[in-house]
Amino acid sequence: MNRRDLLGSAVALSAATMSRVSTGRTARKIAPAASAGGAASSAAPISRRIPSSGEEIPVIGLGTSRTFEVGVTAAEREPRRAVLEAFFAGGARLIDTSPMYSTAERVLGELLTPEMHARAFLATKVWTRGARAGIEQMTHSEQLLRAKPLDLIQVHNLLDLDTQLATLREWQAAGRVRYVGVTHYTVGGQADLERVVSRERIDFVQLNYSPVTRAAERRLLPLAAERGVAVLVNRPFEDGGVFVRIRGKPLPALAADLGAASWGQLILKFIAAHPAVTCIIPATASVEHLEDNLAAGRGRLPDAREREAIAAALG
Repeated sequence: MNRRDLLGSAVALSAATMSRVSTGRTARKIAPAASAGGAASSAAPISRRIPSSGEEIPVIGLGTSRTFEVGVTAAEREPRRAVLEAFFAGGARLIDTSPMYSTAERVLGELLTPEMHARAFLATKVWTRGARAGIEQMTHSEQLLRAKPLDLIQVHNLLDLDTQLATLREWQAAGRVRYVGVTHYTVGGQADLERVVSRERIDFVQLNYSPVTRAAERRLLPLAAERGVAVLVNRPFEDGGVFVRIRGKPLPALAADLGAASWGQLILKFIAAHPAVTCIIPATASVEHLEDNLAAGRGRLPDAREREAIAAALG
C-alpha cells in the first residue's frame, strides 16, 4: 500500500544460487528504456534475474491495489496515467494487479500505451474455484490488460491451488502465460507458501516482508533462493503502519551513506538488499511517491550491519 496515502539478519546466499538460469525458456526482448525524465536519473536501476529464465527486472515495481481502483473520469484517470509515465521513464517494468482489485485491471489496460506495453512486465492473479471459472477469469484478465501472453499469473492466496496450477501449466506450455506463481499476504500463510515452493515447479512466489515483519527470512526466502524461485514482496510499508511507528523521527545517519532521502527509501533499500528478493511492489497513485520509491532502487544497498540498524531504528 501507499505509505502516505494511508496515513533475522540478511541471509547469506551465494551469487551462484541467486543467478541460476534455466535454458528452458527464452527471455523476451525488451524495448529500449524511455528517455530520461521525471523519476529517471543517470544511475541505472538495480535489476535482479528471474532464476527460471535469466530475464532481468528492476527491483522496484508497482502495485495497483486500491490506488488503481478508480472510475472513468479524467480527474480519476490522469493521476494514474502520470504515475505510469513516470514509472516507465524511470526504467521500471513490473506492475502487479489482480481481478480482485475491482477496476484496477481495466484501468491499467486502458492507460497503458503501446510503448508502455513494449516494456511492461504485467503480473496478475487468479482467485476462484474450479477449472472453468479459473479459465474464464484469466481470459478476462487478458482482455482487460490487453496483453497476450500475460507475463505472470499467480494463484492468489493459494485458493484451489492444484486446479489452478494445472490450468496455468497448460497455458504456459501453450504460450498464453510466460511465468507461473503463487501469492499470500500474511505471515500466517508463509508456511503454506513454503510447502508449495518445496514441492512445485513455479517461477514466482509473492509474500509480505518488511524491516518490521521479518518472518520470511527464517525459511521462505532462503528456500526460494535454493529452489530458483523469484520473489515479489508485497506490503513493504505494512499498509502504511511503519510510517505511524516513525512519525516525527529523524532519518538515521546511515541514510545519507546509502543515498536515502526518506524513510520510504530506507525501508525499500532494506528489503531490496536481501539477495532472494527479485522485485518489490509498493502501490501509489502519486508521481511524487512513485519517484521516491524508484530512487530506492538505485545506488548502494545496505550491508548486513546496516540492515540491522535500519530495523532497530524502526523498532
